[in-house]
Formats: sequence, C-alpha cells, structure tokens
Amino acid sequence: MSTKFESVFQKDTIGIGRRKRATARVFLVPGEGNIVINKVPGEKYLQYNVTYLNTIWAPLKELNLEKQFDIIVLVRGGGLTGQTESIQLGVARLLCQMNSQNRSILKPFGFLTRDARIKERKKYGLRKARKAPQYSKR
Repeated sequence: MSTKFESVFQKDTIGIGRRKRATARVFLVPGEGNIVINKVPGEKYLQYNVTYLNTIWAPLKELNLEKQFDIIVLVRGGGLTGQTESIQLGVARLLCQMNSQNRSILKPFGFLTRDARIKERKKYGLRKARKAPQYSKR
C-alpha cells in the first residue's frame, strides 16, 4: 500500500510497531503535538479515549518531547487497543533511532518490549482454540 506519506518520509524514519493483529507505521515530524491516524485526527480516531491518547504519548512524555513532535500514523488490523499499543511501540522505536541515548530511558518503562501474545489457532475437533464440545457420559 503506497501512500503520499511514504513518498514524503524516508524508509529510515519509519517506526514500525505490532501488537496482536495490528501493525502501525509511525512518522515523527517537528510540530506542536498533534496526532494524525489514517488521515483522521487522533482524538477522533481513538473516540476521544484519554487512556488511548495517554498510551501513545507516554514515550514522548518520559523524554519531555510531547510539544516538539507531531505523530503521523498509518495503522491497519486489530482493534483500537491493539492499534494504540502498536503505535506506542512504533513511537518508542523511532525515538531510539533518532537518539541512541533514549533507549536507556525508555527500556525500563517497557516501551520497547514487543508483546508477543497473539490469538491461538483453532484446533480440529474443538469449537475454538481450547473450547471442547459438551461431554455426555450417557
């Protein structure tokens, strides 16, 4: 999927974050602290949920950079929670690319840890991954 964002930004300035089925491509541009997710204002996209917004801003707040950058994100897959956490990982990775000293600050907060938990696959003979049909003795 090629977009106008990718032509403006170089490959080395993309922070990629993943969580569950969500994948986020994050770009940081100098600005005054706005979020744009899939060409929609971040507050509207995240349904004005303060928890989601704080999750995205957390890495920048730890480095006192929240009013210096705008966050532009292209995200696909998953739900809002997975997308939010994938954006957070993308932002943290991008900050580490920009300055290697940021890594030692962000690592203890867990911003650089990829959460590997994904949905378990369905097995044959079962209704879901582990849910079995009702057992009848007689």
